[in-house]
Amino acid sequence: MGYTALRFEIHGGVATITLNRPSSANAVDLTLAQELYGAALSCESDSSIRTVIITAEGTMFCGGGNLKDFAARGDDLPRHLTEVTAFLHGAIEHFTSMSPPVIAAVQGMAAGAGMSLACACDIVLAARSARFTMAYTALGLSPDGGGTFTLPRLVGHGRALELMLTNRVLSAEEACRLGIVTQVTDDEALLPEAASLAQRFVSGPTAAYGATKRLMLASTHGTLESQLRLEQASIAALAAAPNGREGIQAFSERRAPRFG
Repeated sequence: MGYTALRFEIHGGVATITLNRPSSANAVDLTLAQELYGAALSCESDSSIRTVIITAEGTMFCGGGNLKDFAARGDDLPRHLTEVTAFLHGAIEHFTSMSPPVIAAVQGMAAGAGMSLACACDIVLAARSARFTMAYTALGLSPDGGGTFTLPRLVGHGRALELMLTNRVLSAEEACRLGIVTQVTDDEALLPEAASLAQRFVSGPTAAYGATKRLMLASTHGTLESQLRLEQASIAALAAAPNGREGIQAFSERRAPRFG
């Protein structure tokens, strides 16, 4: 598909999705949500993609929903928001369950849907300029983008509720202490750090990464017994696959594995 609100590039097994409307704070509207969904589908279906980076142009990662666009919708806004969130949520479902690890590289403000998108990624790298706020209730709205699912699992129920009710702005360092951010870097080092991490994943066992992600998702609603059964089936299946055999063989031979 053609992209106007983002750039979608694939190089050497790394897919980079760059939100590309800096003049509007990379805010989410229907076009951006549709393109994000299309990019997510491509990342999941293209076996050459081994990892994904989500980043943004300009001084802000994502300012949340495009409120100017929403205000112009009048009485049609509820229907319109239903459509926007359908595509946004579809994208997030694919990012969280696909096998390639998904890295967020966040600079500047990640507000509302921008914060929810970051929380849905597997690894979150933040520049020191990064700021995070849920922002929804300040507008008389409730969260979307999976924020009510992912944020409590990162910071705990009580802290997540506090952040959603007060819309307190977190610095990159505080977000890291709370577990929202994986690593804080200098601004100029953000994209090189994301690229370096992506290369590590490119040479890794993609199927094992995907199985681990899906097991973690299943653990949020299953019982211990059901989770143990899932783990049993998953590790047995991976052990029978080429990468599992290579990993075990490489360990026994005291060499680095060569995953395909």
